[in-house]
Amino acid sequence: MAQAWRCKGLRWSADGPELAWDGGRRSALTWGKRVAFGVAEGGVRTCVGARGHACAVRAVVPGRSTGARCEECARLDRAHSVAADTIADDPRPYHVYLAWFGPGMTKVGITALERGPTRLLEQGAVCFSWLGAGPLMAARRTEELLRAALGVPDRIPYAAKRAVRSALPTSATERAVEVEDLHARAVALSGWPESLTREPCQPVDHARVFGLADLPAAVGDVTELAAGGAVSGRLVAAAGPDLHVETVGGRVVVLDSRLMTGWELVPVGGGDELTVPVREFREASVQDGLF
Repeated sequence: MAQAWRCKGLRWSADGPELAWDGGRRSALTWGKRVAFGVAEGGVRTCVGARGHACAVRAVVPGRSTGARCEECARLDRAHSVAADTIADDPRPYHVYLAWFGPGMTKVGITALERGPTRLLEQGAVCFSWLGAGPLMAARRTEELLRAALGVPDRIPYAAKRAVRSALPTSATERAVEVEDLHARAVALSGWPESLTREPCQPVDHARVFGLADLPAAVGDVTELAAGGAVSGRLVAAAGPDLHVETVGGRVVVLDSRLMTGWELVPVGGGDELTVPVREFREASVQDGLF
């Protein structure tokens, strides 16, 4: 029987995207590389645990969950989380940023200064700029100021990000316009926390890092993995947790790598095909044999 591996998800670094596996192994992802794995017959998806600790009961979790945690581990994971706003005493400095994912989709967020742009890569931000830096609570107040005064959201749904990736403006200059405009309006606001240092607008573009140039439109996305199912195809792009995989007939399908966690995955051979549930995008035409 082929050795099974447990995936820990997609990781981003200065060297690009990698799939991380239990035991410390990493698989670098490059455009054109074949992505191929299966779930063994009779396999189940188990909870990935919380904050570096294994789930005490190895609970079975739903295939469609992007968190891959049982209720108790999810509670523990959020109990000490900046993202969940459950801690206020983190002494580290934080960046406030503006992130753009497509026309009309710009958000405000915060990330620890020491993480650099990694958080933006993890979210699939096509373009971003720092807005300021300071203590955690000052960064939070600035985030709230932009939400209240300018109506800037702090979340953009992944479904919305995926829907526009293949139809973005072609130049970095065009992709930066909304970030530059929002940055100018944000720094003109009164009420900024005194402890937050404002930073100039210096847009950073990730289109090349993600492989978005000439990206074919995806016909759908994988909704879950399942026992006995397989994913096989050529990687054409990756953004945030998403892998854009070209399968049989040149069809491109998006696989959220978070759906891979919690499963024991095995190598597969054969052609470029998917035998897992796929949801067709409404704007795509019906593709016989894929769903």
